[in-house]
Amino acid sequence: MKKFRKVLDGLTTSSPGGGTMGSPSCGSAAGTPTTAAPTPKEIDVQETLVSENFQLCKTVRHGFPYQPTALAFDPVQKILAIGSRSGGVRILGRPGVDCFCQHESGAAVLQLQFLINEGALVTACADDTLHLWNLRQRRPAILHSLKFNRERITFCHLPFQSKWLYVGTERGNTHIVNIESFILSGYVIMWNKAIELATKTHPGPVVHLSDSPKDEGKLLVGFESGTIVQWDLRVKKADFRIYYDEAIHSVSWHHEGKQFMCSHSDGSLTLWNLRNTSKPIQVTFPHGKIQKDGRKESCKPILKVDYKTSRNSEPFIIFSGGLSYDKAGRRPTLTIMHGKAITVLEMDYPIVEFMTLCETPYNNEVQDPYAVVVLLEKDLIVVDLTQSNFPVFENPYPMDIHESPVTCTAYFADCPPDIIPVLYSIGAKHKKTGYSQKEWPVSGGMWTLGSHTYPEIIITGHADGSIKFWDASAITLQMLYKLKTSKVFEKPKPNEGRAAELVDDDPFAVQMVSWCPQSRIFCVVGISSHIILYRFSKYDANTQIVSLEVRLQCDPEDVISPSENENNPCFSEPHSGSHSPQPHHQHPVSPGGGTPESFKDSTPCLKVKDRVVRVPPGYQAELVIQLPWIDGEPPQQISSLDINSAYGLLAFGNCNGLAVVDYLQKTILLCMSTLDLYGAADPYQRLTRSPRRNRQSTSEFCMRGLSNFYSDSKKRIRTSYQSLTELSDNQQSVDMERSKSPTSVHYPTSLHNDPRVLPEPVASLRASHCSPVFYLLDNDHVNGHCTSPTSQPCSAGKPRVPMGPEGPRLARRGPGRPPFRKAQSAACMEISLPVSHTEGYASRRAMLQQLHGVTMYSHDEHHTATPYCWSDRESRENSFSRSRSSSVSSIDRDTKEAITTLQFGESFGRKSDTLPTPCLWVGTSLGVIILIPMSIPTDQEERMEEPVTIGPCGAVLMLKGSVLRFGFLDCMGAHIQSPYEVWRDLNAPEDPDRPRKRKLVHYSPSSSQDTCGEGHLAIVCSERQAKVFLMPSQSCLFVHNITESSFVLRADVVSVWNSVCLACFCANGHVMTLSLPSLRPLMDVNYLPLTDMRIARTFCFTNGGQALYLSSPTEIQRITYSQEMYDNLQEMLGELFTPTETPEAQNRGFLKGFFGGNAHTFDREELFGEAAAGKASRSLAQHIPGQGGVEGMKVAASGAVGELARARIALDERGQRLGELEERTALMMTSAESFSKHAHELMLKCKDKKWYQF
Repeated sequence: MKKFRKVLDGLTTSSPGGGTMGSPSCGSAAGTPTTAAPTPKEIDVQETLVSENFQLCKTVRHGFPYQPTALAFDPVQKILAIGSRSGGVRILGRPGVDCFCQHESGAAVLQLQFLINEGALVTACADDTLHLWNLRQRRPAILHSLKFNRERITFCHLPFQSKWLYVGTERGNTHIVNIESFILSGYVIMWNKAIELATKTHPGPVVHLSDSPKDEGKLLVGFESGTIVQWDLRVKKADFRIYYDEAIHSVSWHHEGKQFMCSHSDGSLTLWNLRNTSKPIQVTFPHGKIQKDGRKESCKPILKVDYKTSRNSEPFIIFSGGLSYDKAGRRPTLTIMHGKAITVLEMDYPIVEFMTLCETPYNNEVQDPYAVVVLLEKDLIVVDLTQSNFPVFENPYPMDIHESPVTCTAYFADCPPDIIPVLYSIGAKHKKTGYSQKEWPVSGGMWTLGSHTYPEIIITGHADGSIKFWDASAITLQMLYKLKTSKVFEKPKPNEGRAAELVDDDPFAVQMVSWCPQSRIFCVVGISSHIILYRFSKYDANTQIVSLEVRLQCDPEDVISPSENENNPCFSEPHSGSHSPQPHHQHPVSPGGGTPESFKDSTPCLKVKDRVVRVPPGYQAELVIQLPWIDGEPPQQISSLDINSAYGLLAFGNCNGLAVVDYLQKTILLCMSTLDLYGAADPYQRLTRSPRRNRQSTSEFCMRGLSNFYSDSKKRIRTSYQSLTELSDNQQSVDMERSKSPTSVHYPTSLHNDPRVLPEPVASLRASHCSPVFYLLDNDHVNGHCTSPTSQPCSAGKPRVPMGPEGPRLARRGPGRPPFRKAQSAACMEISLPVSHTEGYASRRAMLQQLHGVTMYSHDEHHTATPYCWSDRESRENSFSRSRSSSVSSIDRDTKEAITTLQFGESFGRKSDTLPTPCLWVGTSLGVIILIPMSIPTDQEERMEEPVTIGPCGAVLMLKGSVLRFGFLDCMGAHIQSPYEVWRDLNAPEDPDRPRKRKLVHYSPSSSQDTCGEGHLAIVCSERQAKVFLMPSQSCLFVHNITESSFVLRADVVSVWNSVCLACFCANGHVMTLSLPSLRPLMDVNYLPLTDMRIARTFCFTNGGQALYLSSPTEIQRITYSQEMYDNLQEMLGELFTPTETPEAQNRGFLKGFFGGNAHTFDREELFGEAAAGKASRSLAQHIPGQGGVEGMKVAASGAVGELARARIALDERGQRLGELEERTALMMTSAESFSKHAHELMLKCKDKKWYQF
């Protein structure tokens, strides 16, 4: 069967029109020239890239740690560590010092403990494992791990300058671990010995451990039930026991060691004195008022309290929680009690942990607190305690990426050097004030600007319509400028037309952005089917925004239906007008014109401000393009966009068609359905469907905003499948909507058994949207072996028509009636994709629908009425009708072909062209490339007056899968950039000597054709395949099938090592690079399994071998695939540990030292060592040696060379030690001789003396 297919493919390739169409079957060998179009002699590109130039690794992570759980601070090194629920640890120092570590187990981090000024960190995880991290290297690594087998870890405490770690467990026991060897000591404080024998109840888990400031040999153990025990480590018995009625949450010592304070679950604070532990000397309810009946108000628990003394003022008592229950809606608070003053600081998010920063690391000295670090669920705040109004410090880290959920990202490397200072100067004018004037207290580490830096900018779009520009140079991140797109529109008001449906949603959410750094033209696509074009100016201005309405809507009555002859090629058959949907764009609206009679009921989703507005310096809106509602139907989402400043044109498309707008003249140049773009070159045979009998408005399903997907307690994640099932009135869809898994579909048995009934998800999918790049897949899951729908089976022959009572319902809503569903926030998508083979069909559809919030169709989706028999793998592989061969020329299901990518550039629109002209490359979801040549006036005055001519009659090429990206090379292999206009400030004062004229920069393909002749290379990448075409002959030079078991999510032509390559990211997590133009594989790394839609939606490549994606709703992960940057990464990263002298302890004085106990004579080694305490049970905990850091792994991986290097180092060390031993021996001999001499002299001197003479 495969041989037969190859024969037919070859026949089709050699048939008339086959070369023009660029059959995807030609030359299936990866990276080899096609047989139908041999490589011309003049194409002789010297490729310089080799596999050794590529190495994939993570570089740095920006943003706020997602779901934080723990906090720690090193008061000497002044670095901060934050643990998260996913097992990550972020270590922060001065700006530029930012390190991310990840536990392989992924278990949540329960607690963090720095080895103060030792360059090490201990983490306790939820899997009851302790880890010791080495921070003395730029990339920390685990040195030791200790896994507890029989007990669960609840609390850890490491005294300052001690190598013994106290570990409390859920059973109430306290174990002791040697930090150096990470081996458990035999010394154990059992819970039944800590409490009195008469006590009948278990005290609960250990919630607190601390050594007494007065005596290090006394350990204070707090149990959850309210029991507190001070354990004498020397004599192994309790000094005192406290039994309190309320549960304990935390304990804090006074620095003198005579008092301590506890926080309790009833919102109270108790102060205890060691002289009398029978009852607390003070009980306070800081926020509990006395009611009329004399009772205290019931209060929330105080989760943590810090009792810190100050040398020059009253002590500080700082705690979180404790508010009264009757005040509903109160925000989380941090309370600071300083003397009689009580300050309550309200927080925007719940408090996870806080830590008071003090001047001294010694717990037996006056603490002198100067700041409080407050870790919130979604923010990090540092409060200045040295000022009476307690201002906060300005956070130098980019912790507010998620201020509004991120919906899209863009990454630009090697930007013009002047753009970052300009954006920063504009953005600095809008910075907040009121911060503390002191320096940021987390100032540890060391970071220097590396030599391998260049200007980089990251752009993030957000759910509230805001845009943020970030300076990403030198692996740092700093916000430059913030733009609010919502200011262009009037605020939606209740009960006012379409706006009434948008009040509770996010109508301004950003879907995609397009930016030209050279011309500073910026374009934003919003979720409400609107496009805003911005120009940059250093001056404020009074402007009136021009609004255009583009009716890119197909007639809902004209629906494409399957062909009668499933496998009949139709390349040479021209189609009549009845074979294409008639779009509702016959009367384009002029900028100032009114609405034609037939569109009086048309209204856009948002109302643009129609008055003159004052705009500040920065990006200023010039033009707004909107797709209006038509006949009660919402507009389709915009799926692709491109803008070119040299041409003055903007092109966009969706699943209905393509529109081109002249933003200089503010006119619509082209507005056509995708089918009309083909003309006579349509490669597919399409038929019309009879009008539907029952037309239903889908307005009630409009505008399901991004707020539906926020990870908020009131707003749950709504999966795309649920949204699909809401569209149908079939009871079967209701049953499926109730399925337990939000990402899987369990088909009713009637769908499997009755071939006459079309499965409901398919009917719903027909009424869905188009997505910018993706289409829905039929089978398999995403984590692992993702199969593109291009290989899915379909029964050949005439498709079945739904019959019976279900039939009219299923056919009622066609492609012309899609529901308007908003794109999800990329920051709020977390779904677990199924791995079951039977659940793959619908879940993969749900996956890609969640990716863009809309649905797009591919060339080979299975939409027939045949039963779903996916177990027949042979029929799926061998079904000729499902082949992506050029011989399959008909569409076997209802579909609308979406515009998936657009690219302006100088090219050859037709084979007969001899000179390059401005062209628009159009890629569709069916794998078709359409070239649209244009005629643009070159003179500046003519450009503003003469119309631009567009003729959609160019070439048509094809390849497998939905088209993702275009790229252009000259015949020498150099990258051809799109032409652009040099930036000019239109609001600048007029200079008569230097009139403002348009200065255009063109990268024409013919500029370097002295030796190669006319022409250029076009690189086209789809979700399955990459091709290189020679223009203008349109011959396919190279073909590479990128993946057979998955599909490409993102692709781009990028520059690396002074050359260019094609970079791809697949759904199975593989990152690949291909050489250009030969498409030779250079790198293929299984980097990141696609576990949620956020990664797929935000992944983007850029020049210099870099990429990024949103690793969590609050964090951006940057990676590199360049060996050069990998080699220089150590230089670019910051140093976490800097050699610092430990501050000396204060002199206690003779009296304090004499009467203050024997704290300095406490020897832990003598008590906890193996000689005194013995060995712990092997079954209690298991020691796991660590990797020893990156350097150790490199040496281990180097084989024999590494062994020789280690042997040489060991030999050198041995020789050095022998030399030192010899020196010490000689010194001892000299000392012995001197001693012998002095002894002999003393003997001679005292020889003759009597005893009474001494």
